[in-house]
Amino acid sequence: MNEHRPGSKLLITQEGLKRLMAALSALGDLIGPKAIGGVLTYARISGPEDMPRGMTDEQSAGRYRLLPSGREAYFDFTLGAQGWKSFFSPPSVELFSVSNGADGYTITQPEPALRPLVLFGVRPCELAAIAMQDKIYTQGDHVDQVYAARRKDAFIVAINCARPSGGCFCVSMGTGPRAQAGFDIALTEVLEGTDHFFLAESGSAAGEKVLSELGFPPAGDGQVAVAEKTSSTAAGRMGRAINQNGLKDALYASYNHPQWAKTGQRCLSCGSCAAVCPTCFCLKYEDYTDLAGKASRKRGWDVCLGRDYSYIHGGPARPSAMARYRHFVIHKLASWIDQFGSPGCVGCGRCIVWCPAGIDITQHAAAIGGAEKPGGGS
Repeated sequence: MNEHRPGSKLLITQEGLKRLMAALSALGDLIGPKAIGGVLTYARISGPEDMPRGMTDEQSAGRYRLLPSGREAYFDFTLGAQGWKSFFSPPSVELFSVSNGADGYTITQPEPALRPLVLFGVRPCELAAIAMQDKIYTQGDHVDQVYAARRKDAFIVAINCARPSGGCFCVSMGTGPRAQAGFDIALTEVLEGTDHFFLAESGSAAGEKVLSELGFPPAGDGQVAVAEKTSSTAAGRMGRAINQNGLKDALYASYNHPQWAKTGQRCLSCGSCAAVCPTCFCLKYEDYTDLAGKASRKRGWDVCLGRDYSYIHGGPARPSAMARYRHFVIHKLASWIDQFGSPGCVGCGRCIVWCPAGIDITQHAAAIGGAEKPGGGS
């Protein structure tokens, strides 16, 4: 039997990947990447055969395509529109219902899912986003029970990035392309010539237990070196960046900067940027009643780009698209730091790619901060 020392890097073949995913399926509901309708999404999977093997993505400002890669890699793509937060904080959820019966009113709260979630293929930037959401929902004075019930006992398998997409800028945000924390197991896929394997390392006692029980052999020095090179190569190919040096103060002083008006003319106030952002947590609450004597309260996602989000008596506090986009950017890159100790952006680039107007937050930050940055759009 192979000796597995904590922290050692293990070699997983394609057959080994099937064994790993089978073991993970026994732990809970296995959620992973899947191609649905020409877009990468996250859904229940049973094994490697369900993943979009041989596919890659083409991303730029306002553009996304999932295409054949011409290779047999499992993870030649990066990110689709969906983030992992939808599994912990659903887009719509019933908080409780009240029914009027013969014996009076009965209050019912939905039962949380019984099986833990196993998230397979979480990118390093998304690990950082999950850590932010953990802080927001579970580490304050008031724990959000909806989030906490779904987050409890979740098992996370990260995948280190071998290539950035056209929207990525995780290096400048300190969140990738290699996973550093927040995972139970981290994988690096290597496909060079006839060599196709995964390098695995544990990040928790639970991950260590799974890998030990499966008995994967230690990776050789050459295999470790090739795997580590993939992340360094990805970092060097990053086409966008945000210079955070002095940016917070520059944003706070920028309310009358002409860049806001320039971008505001293009912003459609559709909220796509906030909807796809893996760290956004704006919510709305709605009450429903029917003639049968039942009432319920539901919670769903909201976006600060919407005109009615800031509505108070007399009208919205931010009536223009310019004001709403300004609020979004300043919160992400400045006031979020004062709230939670770090920027609210992980550099995934979704807000750039899924904006129908192709608005690029990295270019906007450069214009405000006074430093030029690569990447198209403005």
